[in-house]
Amino acid sequence: MKMALDAYSDASDDALLVLYGNGDPMAAELLTRRLAPRVLGFAARLLGGDRAEAEDVTQEAMLRLWKIAPDWRSGEAKVTTWLFRVVTNLCTDRLRKRRTVDIDLIDDPADQAPGAVETLIQADRAAALQAALMGLPDRQRIAVTLRHIEGETNPDIAQIMQISVEAVESLTARGKKALAAALAGKREELGYGED
Repeated sequence: MKMALDAYSDASDDALLVLYGNGDPMAAELLTRRLAPRVLGFAARLLGGDRAEAEDVTQEAMLRLWKIAPDWRSGEAKVTTWLFRVVTNLCTDRLRKRRTVDIDLIDDPADQAPGAVETLIQADRAAALQAALMGLPDRQRIAVTLRHIEGETNPDIAQIMQISVEAVESLTARGKKALAAALAGKREELGYGED
């Protein structure tokens, strides 16, 4: 089985989706291994660290990808661009539903690691960043997460968010500035000292 998957390892996401659309289940397995972890991480960040909800979103997004595979038109969009757009929409819908309850009730993710000091510091930093991200307006949070955490390009983000590249640049700049302001007073508390 490993050798068969190795044969596809150099194939693009687009090629793998076309192969799956033509009935090749091994292409789907490799594409899932390649994309699902990124989708899960992206969804978890957009949903405030709620791993269970992020897993649901990941499953739904991947199911939608498999459903459109037979009709996929190569070259029109990158698979990741399409997939991140779907995840963004699913997360936005879930966050809207939460707001009818109370979005302030979202807990920070619990640290599961044993008590090493560095692990605790990293968990505090991640929680502070997540809290600061959740304080951003939705569109800024999505743009900043896609650009600086997921590593997407501004043109890809523009496609995902269905806005101009200039709007992406503006959203990420404002988001970074707001994050810096939100975290500025916490440098020492997060173990960065005064430098």
